[in-house]
Amino acid sequence: MFEPWMCAFLALPFITPRPALFGERLASGRGARSCAHQHTMELRVDVQWSAASVDDELKSLHARLERSGLLKGGTNIISTQLKGLVLRHREADGEHYIYVEDVARGCLAGYTVFNRLVEVNRSLDRFVRAPHSKYAIGYQRMGVATAVYEWALAQGFCLVSGARQSQSAHALWISLASRHRLEYIEVRNKCIHLLKSPVDPLTRDRLQTRMVLLGEGWEVEAGLLKPPALDVDIRRTPEWRAAGGESLCNAIALQVERRSNSSHSVF
Repeated sequence: MFEPWMCAFLALPFITPRPALFGERLASGRGARSCAHQHTMELRVDVQWSAASVDDELKSLHARLERSGLLKGGTNIISTQLKGLVLRHREADGEHYIYVEDVARGCLAGYTVFNRLVEVNRSLDRFVRAPHSKYAIGYQRMGVATAVYEWALAQGFCLVSGARQSQSAHALWISLASRHRLEYIEVRNKCIHLLKSPVDPLTRDRLQTRMVLLGEGWEVEAGLLKPPALDVDIRRTPEWRAAGGESLCNAIALQVERRSNSSHSVF
């Protein structure tokens, strides 16, 4: 779910042609299961965290965030319907950190980091993120992680799974796939390539094969990922001209940024 070495960063204050950019549908081979079962196929579900280790990490992280003043002084609040829990968001170098705080108990229920992908090119990096999460067992199956992932998808980000998942992470992705389009992809040569459905078990087990949940407005058309329609007035803004004018990538990136900035209130 989340690499241990990344935890140290959480307390710190803190263009290619279109087919290559948005993914090209590739054949995945024979011997596949039916398309109806595509979303229930396991994808290297072999990560296991002990409840005690997660609790210890969350306590340590919460203490560091409190000492640094980052938790309350360096984050924005995301509005949700989760009773008793506060979702705090910060962005650093294009990566989004969501800390879920149980205010009454004075602890962290968990966190999610939406990391940039080193495996993709700079243009694609604007639109895809790899989520990594840890939540205490007492806060699982309450819709907390779902609310966090739904927030990112609503910004227009496409979420790419890691090379391996835990059982709870895989269950979350399958649940989200009932409301958001899920595709199997291959990450190769700094690009994302969509795999034809259904995906055969041999292809599914390759490390390059991942899942992607399409963000709001994204579609698949003629085997390619199609970005959201642009706001009518976005091409007339100073930000649009400063971002490089007639670049579709810049326009989508600006729109994603605008959605992100307007989706929560400043704490």
